[in-house]
Amino acid sequence: MHVGRMGHLLEEDRTRSVLGAFNEVYGWLGYGFLEHVYELAMERELRARGHRVARQLAVRIRYKGSDLATQRLDMLVDDRVILEIKSTAELPVAAKRQLHNYLRATRLEVGLLLHFGPRPRFHRLVSTHTTAL
Repeated sequence: MHVGRMGHLLEEDRTRSVLGAFNEVYGWLGYGFLEHVYELAMERELRARGHRVARQLAVRIRYKGSDLATQRLDMLVDDRVILEIKSTAELPVAAKRQLHNYLRATRLEVGLLLHFGPRPRFHRLVSTHTTAL
């Protein structure tokens, strides 16, 4: 478990607020919509809670100092926490790896994988950036 100063989880208050929004959205919409619908609802709920939200943010992937490609983040909250949203019946095996790579590419430390599946689930990932892109 990665903790910050005085034993608190990194971005603890922010991620707690995001998870509250996740539970609120799931409570209203339940399971079965496309990811885009959940993204829109999450954006609305997060903004109502006072967060800054960027959706479908392009991130450059670099290789040996040169731009290689771009990928799009589902959401970035307060310029600090990446959100990856999935709405499939089963969470794809590659979903955690995808979020981990987004953390590496952005040099951010905390990401949440929000699964709007038959049962709401989330995963919290923390990157220490031992390797750089």
